Amino acid sequence: MARRGAAALALALAFLAVALARVGAQGAALQAPDYYVQETWSREPYYARPEPEPEPFSPPLPAGTGNGEREPRPPESRPPKTATKPKKAPKREKLAPEAPPPGKNSSRKGVRTKSSEKAASDDHSVPVARDEVREGCPPLGLETLKITDFQLHASTSKRYGLGAHRGRLNIQAGINENDFYDGAWCAGRNDLHQWIEVDARRLTKFTGVITQGRNSLWLSDWVTSYKVMVSNDSHTWVTVKNGSGDMIFEGNSEKEIPVLNELPVPMVARYIRINPRSWFDNGSICMRMEILGCPLPDPNNYYHRRNEMTTTDNLDFKHHNYKEMRQLMKVVNEMCPNITRIYNIGKSHQGLKLYAVEISDHPGEHEVGEPEFHYMAGAHGNEVLGRELMLLLLQFLCQEYLAGNPRIVHLVEETRIHILPSLNPDGYEKAYEGGSELGGWSLGRWTHDGIDINNNFPDLNTLLWEAEDRQNLPRKVPNHYIAIPEWFLSENATVAVETRAVIAWMEKIPFVLGGNLQGGELVVAYPYDMVRSLWKTQEHSPTPDDHVFRWLAYSYASTHRLMTDARRRVCHTEDFQKEDGTVNGASWHTVAGSLNDFSYLHTNCFELSIYVGCDKYPHESELPEEWENNRESLIVFMEQVHRGIKGMVRDAHGKGIPNAIISVEGVNHDIRTASDGDYWRLLNPGEYVVTAKAEGFTSSTKNCMVGYDMGATRCDFTLSKTNLARIREIMEKFGKQPVSLPARRLKLRGRKRRQRGGRANT
Repeated sequence: MARRGAAALALALAFLAVALARVGAQGAALQAPDYYVQETWSREPYYARPEPEPEPFSPPLPAGTGNGEREPRPPESRPPKTATKPKKAPKREKLAPEAPPPGKNSSRKGVRTKSSEKAASDDHSVPVARDEVREGCPPLGLETLKITDFQLHASTSKRYGLGAHRGRLNIQAGINENDFYDGAWCAGRNDLHQWIEVDARRLTKFTGVITQGRNSLWLSDWVTSYKVMVSNDSHTWVTVKNGSGDMIFEGNSEKEIPVLNELPVPMVARYIRINPRSWFDNGSICMRMEILGCPLPDPNNYYHRRNEMTTTDNLDFKHHNYKEMRQLMKVVNEMCPNITRIYNIGKSHQGLKLYAVEISDHPGEHEVGEPEFHYMAGAHGNEVLGRELMLLLLQFLCQEYLAGNPRIVHLVEETRIHILPSLNPDGYEKAYEGGSELGGWSLGRWTHDGIDINNNFPDLNTLLWEAEDRQNLPRKVPNHYIAIPEWFLSENATVAVETRAVIAWMEKIPFVLGGNLQGGELVVAYPYDMVRSLWKTQEHSPTPDDHVFRWLAYSYASTHRLMTDARRRVCHTEDFQKEDGTVNGASWHTVAGSLNDFSYLHTNCFELSIYVGCDKYPHESELPEEWENNRESLIVFMEQVHRGIKGMVRDAHGKGIPNAIISVEGVNHDIRTASDGDYWRLLNPGEYVVTAKAEGFTSSTKNCMVGYDMGATRCDFTLSKTNLARIREIMEKFGKQPVSLPARRLKLRGRKRRQRGGRANT
């Protein structure tokens, strides 16, 4: 009896210690200045402290013995057979699927379920409003890679490529689904003893679990139900309860739609484990997941405090729908009316205006000698991070200009900047409805009529390469300013209205450099995006300006906080570190009719694709860190528009000559002057032989030196009219038509032949 009494007393003291520790942690949370990093997702400023409701449950620390959750459960405890193929609860809210483009699988929105304490059976799913979900905790970061591979563990796995480190939400498998890069965690055996767990490395208030099946072109594997367990030491586990029994959460009914289950009561622990209870009949135990949770503040833990990312910029870190985006643009315009102008380049399929903001010291006009730069984002509506980075950049440029930041002031006064945050607003609105974690990989990617804007431009590569291959025939295709084929301009062509709007925009404004922001990877891709060899899907296809494009790509990647970090984990399957976070588009995957290739071959603009993050639609709480990751890169890349040579091409009277051709010796790609006769040619440091020529003028050649210092080298040309052009000008002045010398020669030759023929007959 004495031993039992002592044991009971020790157990009571242990529970009291746990309770006091929890109270102390909450008190520290209220006092810690950096508590905002761990707090729940809210539309309020990040420093606002939310109410701690409901009261979380925390498993007790082990008192010497475990509860046996690691031991196999008896067969009779398996859920009813109906759980193997779970029926949809009648009140479950399932968002409508998006109409995919021809030849693509349907892309549907995620499913939200909320587990209730009062549920008495497997029918525990009820609709959850979007705002209600948003009040929960943010994702821990399996998708964004904040959770490292070392924090993921599993009971077994089929092979390395299907290990726990691949069990991340939205992770994509390689084309071959090989041993290294597959599309999920898959257990080595199909039984009730399998699990995958996450080590949060600190006490965390867990509030929900999001699951997907295996990403695979060939196989159908997903988990249809599971249990959730938590632990403080990875040995003693507490199962989430449904009243008096273990709760069975309804899982997936197919492999791509994310399904959210909220815990009935938040659980405070360090570890969380998912234990599959049933799975697709013809498949295996495979899953991808994300965990929702709020890390509790630990001001005494230097490791966590050191690695938390903060920003000092006072910007609007939130996701903006179409209406909010317009309002933010208006606010920026009102703050900086002298350097900003809002305009639109056209409308989307649903009639939403494609708004752009111009930032310049003389908005609304092209200044002679000042280069034009653009950023655009949101060609894929679900790649939201680029859109929000553009809106943050607008605010930042305005604030820093008003504050007198000399770097920003110089950039604004010497450059005409155009920012188009949302090229596919119709797709974005679909993705926004799904939310940051439940849209899957492709909800909102395409336009309303199912077109991928990024690959919807005319294929000019084939026209150029076919002309180059016909060496013995007269060349009809130039190496620049290649005309758009007539079929593409017809109304019946499968061309998005958004694509036509971008083409008209790029033809109207003489852009020199541009970047289109995309998501799902962390790399800068430069043209060509299309392979030159037939029947190949990957092949290095450099442009004549390959060295310039490599530098432009590296200028962004090298100043990004993560792109060139050799220690970082690959997003999905590709390791871009061998080229320092850059890649030739065609060597990655071939694309015909890309924006980058079209821009290079049809205009003067050098265009690159900037993939700004592994997570296409990061949680709002991630935006400050993503801004810090990309801020310097966004500015440095804009500054590259001032690298190379620039100047004027004038006639003898000092008037600018439009459409004059600027050629660089050794580079088989020309550019042309703008309507005022000014030009900009991006070049790396070195000495170049440059020629300017125009119809009716004699050509002029100069040696132009490009230095390493920022700022384009001035290289002007004055062209004299040819003798024939002068004769034509004089005769037109006096109302006479100039004599066509070739036609006159032919006429004389015909007369001589007739005269010879007459003599022969006589």
